[in-house]
Parts: sequence; C-alpha cells; structure tokens
Amino acid sequence: MTSPSPSHAAEPGGMGFSGYQKFVVAVLAFLQFTIVLDFMLLAPLGALVVPALHITPEQFGHVVSAYAFAAGVSGILAAGFADRFDRKKLLLLFYAGFMLGTLFCALAHTYVLLLLARMFTGLFAGVVGAASMAIVTDLFPLSMRGRVMGFIQAAFAASTVLGLPLSLWLSSHWGWNAPFFLIVGVCTVVGGTIIGRLRPVNAHLALRPDKKPLHHLLHTLGTRSYLIGFATTALLTMGGFMLMPYSTLFIVNNLGIPMTMLSVVYLITGLVSAVMGPLLGKASDAFGKFRVFAFGCVVTIVMVLIYTRLSNVTLWTLITVSALLQIGIFSRIISSSALMSALPKPSDRGAYMSISSSLQQMSGGFAAMLGGMVVVQVSSGRLLHFDVLGDVLVVTTLASFVMMYFVNRRVVGAAAAVAPIPLESKVGE
Repeated sequence: MTSPSPSHAAEPGGMGFSGYQKFVVAVLAFLQFTIVLDFMLLAPLGALVVPALHITPEQFGHVVSAYAFAAGVSGILAAGFADRFDRKKLLLLFYAGFMLGTLFCALAHTYVLLLLARMFTGLFAGVVGAASMAIVTDLFPLSMRGRVMGFIQAAFAASTVLGLPLSLWLSSHWGWNAPFFLIVGVCTVVGGTIIGRLRPVNAHLALRPDKKPLHHLLHTLGTRSYLIGFATTALLTMGGFMLMPYSTLFIVNNLGIPMTMLSVVYLITGLVSAVMGPLLGKASDAFGKFRVFAFGCVVTIVMVLIYTRLSNVTLWTLITVSALLQIGIFSRIISSSALMSALPKPSDRGAYMSISSSLQQMSGGFAAMLGGMVVVQVSSGRLLHFDVLGDVLVVTTLASFVMMYFVNRRVVGAAAAVAPIPLESKVGE
C-alpha cells in the first residue's frame, strides 16, 4: 500500500506549511548544504592539495573535473531506475554512497586515490540532488514550490558564507583533508534524521512505472513535453558556468581588488543570497513563477553587462554589483526550478530530475571549457575578452526566457486541463 502525499493536506494556494512540511524543507536544505559544500570545497583548497600530494596543476584540474563528469554520467544511468523505488530509500542509498566517497576523499593520500575518491563521490552525488527535487515535487503542490526551492537554494549561499570559511580554517590548522571529515559528520546527522523522521515517498509506485529501466530512460528522453525542459536547463547552466570560473581572476587582475579582500566580497554576496533566496521563492509563489523569472532575466542582463565591463572600481562598488547580479541569478534559478518541476508526470519525476541533474553537470563543464577558449590572460595578469563571456551570458539568458515562456504555457495549460469544474458552473448546466 502506498502512502498519500502530504501535499494533499496543504491549504489551497499553498498558504502555509505544516509542521512535517517544514521538517522536510529543513532536512533537504541541510542535505543540499553538504552536497554543495563538498562540490565547492576542493577548488579553494588547491593551494594546499597540490604541494601536499606533489601533483601538478593539470592533475589537480583532473581531480576537480572528475567529480562533475561522474555526476553527469550517474544521472543518466540512474534515470531508468529512479521511479521504481521509494524515493526515501533511493535518497538514503545514494546519500550513504556520497558520504562514503567523502570519507575516501578525507583518507586519500595520493593523486590516484583522490582522483578515484572524487569520481566515486560524484557518482552518488549526481543522483542525491535529483532524488531531493523529486521528493519536493511529490510532497509539495506547485503553489508552494517557489518557497521550498528558495529555502533549498539558500543552502548554496550558506555553504559559501559558513561552510567555506570554516573549512578553510580547519584546513589551515589540521590539513587539507580535515573539512571532508567535517562533511562526513554533518552527513551522519542528516542521514540519521532522514531515517528516523522522513516518511516513505512512494505514492508514484501506484502509477506502475515501466519496469524496464532502459525503456523508461528512452521514454523520458523522447517525451516531447520534457525536451523543452531539458534544453532550458542546459541553457540556464551554460551561461553562469561560462562566467563563474574566471570571476576571481577578473576581480583581482582587472579590477585591482586584492586577494585578501575576496573573502569580504563572497561573504557579503553570500549573505545577500541567503536572505533573498526565501524571499524570492515566496515572491514566485505570490506573483507567478514566470514573472519572477522574467524579473531575474532583466536584472541578470543589466548587471552582467555592467559587471563584465567594470574597471578599477572600489570594493563596495564591486560588492553592490555582485550582490545585484546574485539576486538576478537566484531569481532565475528558484523560479525556473519550481516551474519546470511541474513538467514531468508523477511516474517520470525521478527519471526527469536525474536527466536534468546530469545535463546541469555536463553543460556546466562544457561551458567552463568554452570560456577557457574565449578569455586570454596576458603577461600583466589582465584577463581579456571577459566582456565577451558576459555577452554570451546575455544571449543565453534571452534564449532561456523565450524557452521558459513556452514551459510556462505548457504548465498553465496542463493545470487548466485537470482543474475541477467550479460548483456554480455545474449548477448552471
């Protein structure tokens, strides 16, 4: 027997969260915090890892990219199985694998071991995020998902504000692998809480999903209404990842901001994101997800054109521009995640989210590679053609707006088709 979805008990219009729904949001946010922190942690530890393991910068790059590649592959491989099991059990299985991989990272003492550990961690992490999003879609009606996505996305900012500084402090005192032990400890608490309090999420099993994994994967990939969601996801990811890896070089070498002040920039912009995430999620539920997405597109385009053309500005000017750019980006991420979650049928949600997660990883890596082909660092350290990356981001933002318009039309049309006939209409017939 399958348990009913708690979302059925939500108030019409999603006016408030029940106590259990608040717990689900909180535990998924903490889970997202551990996943994001693990993903972001290795890059700033490069200055410690390279000499400690006696590896080259190129080898370190392989270690970083191995995680994303493995996560992308696992998303595709898991898609065929994602809707055949209780989502709680699937989440716990892959979260346990992620935790074990993180422990392997903490224990690694050679290049090969660390490379294999990151690949192992990525294989499981790529599915954890997809399983979390499928649970959100199963347990919360569309009218509440903006707020849910806002809180969960705030975990990304929290990992920057709280997780990275703490991790770097631990690394400076106890070695580069100390933060990975910290993540394992947090994962243990989060995993235990999920085991003890999260109810089974298995209502989709009553819909009898296709039992042939390969057929289910091909069905999800070939469903016409899902393709626009996959394409939009890839576009949304590409623009940001083309710009993000080179922002630090641009800030230090083009804007003249010293390395010692970078932590201030990230701290304040992270705090702004953490505060704005829930507010933007609430706004997307109250005013419409597509409207908030359109607002985010406008803010992103304006601020990207300003940001990528800055030159020798003050620290507070940079912080202001960066914070406004983050608001634009978060507006798009939160509203689009909530809106596109309505595309898949309940029986396809796990597969759809797994493929979307895989696309995010792969398109992000492809975009970072393309960005490296565009920008050029001259002998003085300045970064050339950074504004070109900004122009590309503007184009992908405009393209994603057009595609999201059609996503919104499809979601609104589907909702209208299944809406019950008002009582007064029945009486008048």
